[in-house]
Amino acid sequence: MTVVNENTFTTYDTFYIGGEWVQPSTDHTITPIDASTEQPLGRVPEGAEADIDRAVAAARAAFDDPSGWAQWEPRRRAEVMERLAEAIDKRADQFVQRVSAQNGMPVAVAQQLEIGYPSAVLRYYAGLARELSTIETREGLFGGPIDVRRYPVGVVAAIVPWNFPQALSMFKIAPAMATGCTLVIKPSPETVLDAYLLAEAIDEAQVPHGVINIVPAGREVGAYLVAHPGVDKVAFTGSTAAGRSIAEVCGRLLRPVTLELGGKSAAIVLDDAELNLAKIGAGLFGSTLLNNGQTCFLGTRVLAPRNRYNEVVEAFTALAGSLTVGIASDPTTQIGPMATARQRARVESYIAKGRAEGARLTVGGARPKDLDQGWFVEPTVFADVDNGATIAREEIFGPVLSLIPYDGIDDAVRIANDSDFGLGGTVWTADPERGAAVAQRIRTGTIGVNRYIPDPAAPFGGVKASGLGRELGPEGLAGYLQIQTVYR
Repeated sequence: MTVVNENTFTTYDTFYIGGEWVQPSTDHTITPIDASTEQPLGRVPEGAEADIDRAVAAARAAFDDPSGWAQWEPRRRAEVMERLAEAIDKRADQFVQRVSAQNGMPVAVAQQLEIGYPSAVLRYYAGLARELSTIETREGLFGGPIDVRRYPVGVVAAIVPWNFPQALSMFKIAPAMATGCTLVIKPSPETVLDAYLLAEAIDEAQVPHGVINIVPAGREVGAYLVAHPGVDKVAFTGSTAAGRSIAEVCGRLLRPVTLELGGKSAAIVLDDAELNLAKIGAGLFGSTLLNNGQTCFLGTRVLAPRNRYNEVVEAFTALAGSLTVGIASDPTTQIGPMATARQRARVESYIAKGRAEGARLTVGGARPKDLDQGWFVEPTVFADVDNGATIAREEIFGPVLSLIPYDGIDDAVRIANDSDFGLGGTVWTADPERGAAVAQRIRTGTIGVNRYIPDPAAPFGGVKASGLGRELGPEGLAGYLQIQTVYR
């Protein structure tokens, strides 16, 4: 591997495949851009189909080895996973710098969710690996014992988005490693420099050759990986549109797939909710505007009781208007830039649709006047939004909130469930038991009462257009295991 660092410009010239740094098959490259300054950050090779072939072959060889990774005792795999967690932690500052520069994530957010969180997920699954039971014996109804055997599914194609590249990589790597699978990881072209840090950590931790292979590439090469005959399972996080295409391919191939897709979650403010931002502002921010709004589970549809509607509008307008917008590397920044110029254009197009469809803009809606570089959009709040409006139906993936009035709990539940998506959500109330009762009526994969953060110990995923399957928690192991029944 050749790494050239010139000030803030980092160049790599190889891929990490089969436990080695190998030359790319073409001279095509990817140039990640600093979202805050619009300046190039580095250059890495861009994977082609031939590189995917090599990576899948390496993962296949590592999995099929009669004495290899899949055959190891789970406790032995857990030791490797813990070494990898240590190697990742050693690079914490570098991960923060690279991720926040590439996708605009404020460093304060990256320090919480892109370093400690991935290694915590690894250690959690290392613990589950130590307890993993591969054979369960039952007594058959018609006599004789029955062995139910669980074994790793095989080679996993893991396709990771740009918004939380390390955390979402680990959602796939950790359970796959725990069960004995091998992986080919395709990072998003927008976030490739942090993927090389991960590869360096894998190498340092002496993860067996071929267990984890990393090939940065674009969408077409990702599609080639999804359909590759050497792949046994696909794990994807990204847009619903891309997820549908992947599901079609996997359905035709009868290939297992886990899809964590988009969202348009509801934040339901009950009539007894505390609205003092000094007390709940941090929680509201984390569940509605985290990572510049570029987070799939955020409650971007805020449902407010009509008898307190003006108070709720004032609270969210004040919250959005108080946030510090700035470059991602500034520790005081709360809202950084959009990850790409294309993403900013998308967000601005939705703001224009909100105006055109008659919603009332209460704050934001423009580019910050004091930031002439970077892909910035002001935190934006629309009031008087109908749940049928475009900005209430479609995922914007930016710092834009839609405030919708409701009449009574049944109406709030109806509106919350009137969505193509079902990934996250929150209920805000002074009575947690009442909030939990409302939460249980919402058709969504996850929901919080007065707080929201995906916990590694609990399953995460969506229903409807928000995806298939679950990641995290003990349930996250199931997608990486096959079951065989042996009648004796």
